[in-house]
Amino acid sequence: MKKINNLWILTGIASLLVVSCKVTDTYERPEIPQEKLSQLYGDQTSSDTLSTAQVSWDKIFTDEKLQTIIRRTIENNYDLKTAVLRIQQSDAYFKQSQLAFLPSVSAGPTAGVSKSSRAAQISDLMPVRTMQSYQLTATTGWEIDIWGKLASAKRAAYASLLASDASKRVIQTQLVSQAAILYYQLLAYDKQLEITQKTVELRRKQLETIKALKEAAILTGADVVQSEANLYAAEVSIPDLELSIKQTQNSLALLMGVSTTEIDRNTMDNQVVYSDLKTGVPSQILKNRPDVQLAEYNFQQAFENYNVAKADVYPSFNITATLGLSSLKLKNLFDHSFMYSASGALSQVIFGKGAKKTQVKVTDLEKQAAYIAYENSIVTAGNEVSNALYSYQAALKKEETRKLQIETLTKAVDFNMELLKYTSKTNYTDVLTSEQNLLSAQLSGVNDKLQQLVASANFYRAIGGGQF
Repeated sequence: MKKINNLWILTGIASLLVVSCKVTDTYERPEIPQEKLSQLYGDQTSSDTLSTAQVSWDKIFTDEKLQTIIRRTIENNYDLKTAVLRIQQSDAYFKQSQLAFLPSVSAGPTAGVSKSSRAAQISDLMPVRTMQSYQLTATTGWEIDIWGKLASAKRAAYASLLASDASKRVIQTQLVSQAAILYYQLLAYDKQLEITQKTVELRRKQLETIKALKEAAILTGADVVQSEANLYAAEVSIPDLELSIKQTQNSLALLMGVSTTEIDRNTMDNQVVYSDLKTGVPSQILKNRPDVQLAEYNFQQAFENYNVAKADVYPSFNITATLGLSSLKLKNLFDHSFMYSASGALSQVIFGKGAKKTQVKVTDLEKQAAYIAYENSIVTAGNEVSNALYSYQAALKKEETRKLQIETLTKAVDFNMELLKYTSKTNYTDVLTSEQNLLSAQLSGVNDKLQQLVASANFYRAIGGGQF
């Protein structure tokens, strides 16, 4: 009984050490210098706390057919499914870490036989005997977390769980943005194909007009040939546009996790650009961007791994206890055979070839690298927000001018064609030039609208993904 009391005394001393000898540090979110945060969006500054990140994604992407594509992408995408499995793995490890403070327990019967050699006899009077033993025992072992190693390992596992969840949200946000961009590109190719096909039809009719003017001796054979070449120049771009449409449809199908299929879609003309692009205050990027959160959780995990490595340098204290039945004869195993044993051990590696100190140094370097990655994720986020805003604003500035350019070039084509019929003061080269410029301006107008749509989708992702 006295021995048991001594064991409890030793356990109490060890418990006091848990409080008085903790060698781990307490995690705190790393501070980002205010001057760096204030310049996060370049010259785009705002004191308004309202942010596009607080807006639901279906309020930004209002096309119902695009919404269907986005939902199917979130449901079926292979990368997202893999991310969900990683969360389940991290959750399993975290639940395991929560059990680290509990004692381990094992139980079972054992049977053994032993015989000592004659050379091992203490006296010739003791005969060599074969001894048998039978036991039915339960054994428990418990490591007391004196230095905070187990607590740090638990916190590291929890940070890993949070990181895997943030990683899923990173993928989810990217998928929504990517699906929208591919959809808009598909509509842009549709519109450019439509413009090109209409241009081909107009140039075919124009070719007939040029041939008639040649018959009337107003134009020459060279003008007819130039008109044919102008027609072919438009026709030859159609296969490339059709190829781009097929490839973009395939990319969208892959994103949705489905077989190659015809994408049900609307037109470019009925797309409404989400224009209320609000950044909010720069510090909101820390809680809005899932990749910034991911970088912080990775830093937190590295921080706790460093704590684990530091605590592992110090001695470990383990308590072991065995309770059960023991007998030299099997028939007496349940007859006055109760036994127990208990022990406490404080162990320290004296010479481990520098492994523990190396682990401390390595985990410290990993922690420093994780902090650099965290700070870089914030700067990258600000840069992406700024780029998306500039791209949207640039496309907006071109919109009215491009409209005027197309109107002017349309008139120029019509005027030049009329002049060909009634005067020799104009040259057919002027007609060709104005036609080529008109087609180029019309295709560029589609790209301007696409630039606005893509910029809004990129802003959605850059600012933190909105609400799901």
